[in-house]
Amino acid sequence: MKASGNTILITGGGSGIGRALAHRWHDAGNRVIVTGRRRDMLEETAAGREGIFVHEFDIADAEAIVAAAAAILATHPGLNVLVNNAGTYNGENPRHKRDLGDAERMIVTNVLGPIRLTNALIDHLSTQADAAIVNVSSGTAFVPYPASPTYSASKAALHSYTAAIRPLLEGRVEVIEIVPPQVQTELTPGQSQDPNSMPLAEFADEVMALLHGSGDRSPAEICVERVRDFRNAERSGSFDALLAMMVEYTPKG
Repeated sequence: MKASGNTILITGGGSGIGRALAHRWHDAGNRVIVTGRRRDMLEETAAGREGIFVHEFDIADAEAIVAAAAAILATHPGLNVLVNNAGTYNGENPRHKRDLGDAERMIVTNVLGPIRLTNALIDHLSTQADAAIVNVSSGTAFVPYPASPTYSASKAALHSYTAAIRPLLEGRVEVIEIVPPQVQTELTPGQSQDPNSMPLAEFADEVMALLHGSGDRSPAEICVERVRDFRNAERSGSFDALLAMMVEYTPKG
């Protein structure tokens, strides 16, 4: 993925990782379209930045995705990069029977959303120079968090989907995965102030250095230093120990 001169669509661009990456890419000389459900948050991302555009829609709504893709392409025909960043998290306690509404929303938002939006844009992206799809997964794709098994499974599914489409799109669309550790965002209450989470600005800076530090061809996976133990857990033989650590952070009962 080239560092500048792109037109980039970022889902979940109203806060957290999406907002931080939108600002970094905009600063580097890219046009950026941020999307999400809350226009006020999107407008905050775009405030004072000519070249960041806002388009409100819900990534969990299949019909809204189709309509948004058509509208965005009509106003931004040079779109060449899709960043599937939007996601939702809920804690779960699968020890007992429970309402599965939150689990179902995580699957729809975190898995079907990226698949549907990629499907809506793939024919267009395939015609663009320097096209790329960037999917944002999680370290929990590789070592799950028992306090939210569905979230972990959704990110594992996104990782698998990304790896599967990469060889199919070789030579047409570059496919990249960003694998965050726990970052100081509001994905969960209080996480933005958690000293054990990676500072958001530090994360965004390291992602940009890894993504664009070696020319126009980016690594297939962008793993900051803090997430590499999780990414390599199976290979290194540390999976059981890291999973046990995650269990320690899981609420009891």
